[in-house]
Amino acid sequence: MLVLNCSTKLLTLEKMLKIHFPESLKVYGAVMNINRGNPFQKEVVVDSWPDFKAVMTRRQKEAETDNLDHYTNAYAVFYKDVSAYRQLLEEPDLVNWNQVFQIQGLQSEIYDVSKAVADSKQLSVKLTSFRAIYHSPLSPLPDTSSLMGSSPRLTYLSVADADLLNRTWSRGGNKQCLRYIMNLISCFPSVCVRDDRGNPVSWSLTDQFATMCHSYTLPEHRRKGYSKLVNLTLVKKLQSQGFPSQGNVRDDNMASINLLKHCHVEFLPCRFHRLILTPATFSGQISL
Repeated sequence: MLVLNCSTKLLTLEKMLKIHFPESLKVYGAVMNINRGNPFQKEVVVDSWPDFKAVMTRRQKEAETDNLDHYTNAYAVFYKDVSAYRQLLEEPDLVNWNQVFQIQGLQSEIYDVSKAVADSKQLSVKLTSFRAIYHSPLSPLPDTSSLMGSSPRLTYLSVADADLLNRTWSRGGNKQCLRYIMNLISCFPSVCVRDDRGNPVSWSLTDQFATMCHSYTLPEHRRKGYSKLVNLTLVKKLQSQGFPSQGNVRDDNMASINLLKHCHVEFLPCRFHRLILTPATFSGQISL
């Protein structure tokens, strides 16, 4: 395996990954963030260069880590040859198998290959699969006419809002998620609507793979158009910075699916797969 540290090679990889949309979107987003300051301390590993068959992004080895923090300990994968992905995964120094971590990707064999290797190392694997979405550059501009006054107002999140986001996120409610959300807010674009007291009532933010995530509106503020406004505003913000505006949604979340349809998103033919891998040592100690 090779760790790509050369800025020229990383920019070349970014262009190469774009050819393989949409399956490469997760890795592409991570590589874009690396090439634009690397705020999340990630790095890229390939099986070979320049004719790679598998590529993964991971946290830099020197980055501070929490073995229970599967939010931050996250890998993205894209492969042209699934056997090359398995060979890469089996490399002795690629993955830290002694901590809880995630693997994300948009290719169907990711689960079976990852589980086979994880089983050999006695890690449990939890798979969650979502519909993957993509906003085209032709997405309509958001209507901000209702927010021209001082309240409610359209703005962005701050780290002071992280506790609220942690409490309202279905994946949250723990200290690892709180820290992760604070890092996301500090590093990546976000959008929110605030009420007359300055509190967020609707929001969306961006994760380490340049994916729109945790889009949420407080129940008492729903059906006011805030969710669509926040969603499209973040889309435009990402697109203005050259990022693909991508996301995912659970199959049973019909309210969000209907909203996304009104935002004219493209529902991709591939699905988003998130695997959480847990060593036996930490079984029962984490919230999945």
